[in-house]
Amino acid sequence: MPRQVVLASRPSGWPTEDNFALTEAERRDLADGEVRVRNLFMSVDPYMRGRMNDAESYVPAFRLGEPLEGGAIGEVTESRAPDLQKGDLVLHMLGWRDEAVLPGRHARKVTPAKGLSPSAYLGVLGMPTLTAYVGLLDIAAFQPGEVVFVSGAAGAVGSMAGQIARLKGAGRVIGSAGSDDKVRWLREIGFDAAFNYRARSVLDQLRDAAPDGIDVYFDNVGADHLDAALVMLKNHGRVALSGAIAQYNATEPPVGPSNLSLCITKRLTLRGFIIVDHQDRMPDMIADVGGWLAAGELTHAETVVDGLEHAPRAFIDLLRGANTGKMLVRL
Repeated sequence: MPRQVVLASRPSGWPTEDNFALTEAERRDLADGEVRVRNLFMSVDPYMRGRMNDAESYVPAFRLGEPLEGGAIGEVTESRAPDLQKGDLVLHMLGWRDEAVLPGRHARKVTPAKGLSPSAYLGVLGMPTLTAYVGLLDIAAFQPGEVVFVSGAAGAVGSMAGQIARLKGAGRVIGSAGSDDKVRWLREIGFDAAFNYRARSVLDQLRDAAPDGIDVYFDNVGADHLDAALVMLKNHGRVALSGAIAQYNATEPPVGPSNLSLCITKRLTLRGFIIVDHQDRMPDMIADVGGWLAAGELTHAETVVDGLEHAPRAFIDLLRGANTGKMLVRL
């Protein structure tokens, strides 16, 4: 019987493994237009934490007792969809299960990438990199020669944002991360400066790394990182608001930035975005990233956890920053 992970209870604060349950699902016959997919890899992502709350947002909340959802890539094992055949590799949004049954129109066929695991379509060739690409180039309107600061820079999105900035001609790229090992890795992949935000204040370390200020801030964290960036942004600086992981598990209303008046005096632009609104940029991203990968100019990392039964732990570890690069579960 295929297995699935369901939401057993809604977390209050930090999620625990008790909020999830591993159950078995009935294997049903396919209807016309449907495919059966054996999932190979599934993604765990910070945005999923918000879907575990019973609150209105840009995407519906997960329902109690029902399987969670998220990006996955797998192989078609049975098809009643005219455009998909057994053996095709497809991307879809029914992760958190060994096997998915879905309309063929909701699965996107992809070509195996030479030299890369199928998991690349959930990371370096997928939504995390598209988020970095759109956030930096479109939302923050990055220009060559500018100084860029990326928070959460050792994650799937942050590591791509920093490298894209470098490859597009940034004058200086700075990243924050939560451990000395991650800081060393950021320097290895081309960040000009990186610091451990746990070591001392973000503002002090950002001031040391960019004494003349920054032009662009790519925000994955919020909280003290956003406060510090507002201080260090130059006049007419821009912020791409991609995430605020520092407050996803807060049980009290988070304290807002203490210095928003700087947005007025410096004429700053802060713009939030959701990547589902920017799918039209996928071909441009794939073209650029494919070329950089072929030339050996772009580095990507994956933290892989084996087994569907360990998916809840992988998700919790992601929220605690245990990953370098993309966090994935191999099924």
